[in-house]
Amino acid sequence: MRALILTGVGTLEVDDIPEPPPDRRALVAVEKAGICGTDLSIRSGHIPVEYPRVLGHEVVGRVVRPGAERRFAEGARVLVDPAVSCGHCHLCMADRANLCPNGGLIGRDMDGGLAEYVAVDEKQLLPISSGVPLEDAGLLQVLGVCVRAQSLIHVFPGQVAAVIGLGVGGLLHAQLLRARGARVVGITRSESKRALAERLGATVTCAPDEAESRVQDFTDGRGADVVVESAGTVETLAKSIELVRGGGTVLQYGTIAESEGRLPFYELYYKEINLVSSRAALLRDYAASIDLVSSGDIQVAPLLSATFALDDGAAAFAAIDTRTDLIKVLLDVG
Repeated sequence: MRALILTGVGTLEVDDIPEPPPDRRALVAVEKAGICGTDLSIRSGHIPVEYPRVLGHEVVGRVVRPGAERRFAEGARVLVDPAVSCGHCHLCMADRANLCPNGGLIGRDMDGGLAEYVAVDEKQLLPISSGVPLEDAGLLQVLGVCVRAQSLIHVFPGQVAAVIGLGVGGLLHAQLLRARGARVVGITRSESKRALAERLGATVTCAPDEAESRVQDFTDGRGADVVVESAGTVETLAKSIELVRGGGTVLQYGTIAESEGRLPFYELYYKEINLVSSRAALLRDYAASIDLVSSGDIQVAPLLSATFALDDGAAAFAAIDTRTDLIKVLLDVG
């Protein structure tokens, strides 16, 4: 089968590799696979992996070989939950399978979905309803991760929620916050992304250098009730702490690869801020994402910027590196 393989730091190659052998797992023919920030961090070496590694954990496709439990028939259209869990450790038993210390992530700890086929345990599959177009289905995994993150915080109608970073995650968070009744302030350098955020329901948007004054004006000097950090840098996490009101909540959604950095620790303490982090998602979060898209409550189609063939996978990564206008890039595999 054809696969996009990371052979070393920064080196991607498309090559033929053996198909996963028959075992208890289901074999999924990949139709669409997304490229996300985790893939970029793995490619750059900021997240270490064993080489060679097939990247990719945002996967939708069709079952071509059912697993041993035969939960899904051949031809079933499915979303892959990329988190592998053991099912019996203390975290799995506490409904935190996304944090399982005995598991891992496909595309990082084991070969992933930037390939023609991927083999996964049937418990990692969810059926995709016919009401979700295939192109939209390619963004269900990242939406599920946003759903999971927001399930960890309280948001009340009429509150002000700021989102720093309006990439695919930030734009999905803005829509979810709006759906929960919040007034949303979107913050990014990109004029086109600010315009898209407003089209998708953000109340107001601004550039980062205007964020403090705009949030203060918008909240009568109180600060935002909730700030979602979706850019994934130490600097934007520090800005989130500065923008939130006393007693407010900062949701760290962006993946910060740095191991150290300067944060306003005294302000974090003095304002009694609730700092919440989130990682991956649970099956129910992905199920919710399917419902949100099929019902039309969340729009994902406007976030898809470009689609590349699998054989052009290296070019897709290069485009993400050089084009600031891209929001979400998918590989068309099947």
